Formats: sequence, structure tokens, C-alpha cells
Amino acid sequence: MNDKDKKQIPLRLSAKLYAELCAWAEDDFRSVNGQIEYLLTECVKKRRKTGGGVPDPQNGPKGGA
Repeated sequence: MNDKDKKQIPLRLSAKLYAELCAWAEDDFRSVNGQIEYLLTECVKKRRKTGGGVPDPQNGPKGGA
């Protein structure tokens, strides 16, 4: 996926959460944005595995609606 395919969204975080994400990103050699994207991607993958109902953007929402 190139940058043109990515959706930009505003995100508000508490200063404490941002600091924790920043430190975690630094530990993993990522930018804060890259860390947030990585964590969200992993959460969606985990939810899909457990049948949590996250629609696959390629196939549309579950149930064909």
C-alpha cells in the first residue's frame, strides 16, 4: 500500500498515552504514526481471527449488507 492509498484522520490522544506510544515506538524503531498503524493492524488481525466481525474492505461487511 502506498501513501496515496492511506486515509488521513485526525487523532486526539492524552499527553500520557502519547508519551507511552512515543517510547514504545522508539523501542521498536518506528515513528509514532507507524507504531499506531502497526498496533491497529495487529488488533484488527486478532479480531478477525476470533470472529469479531471486522469487515474485510476487499469483500465488504459480513452478511452481504
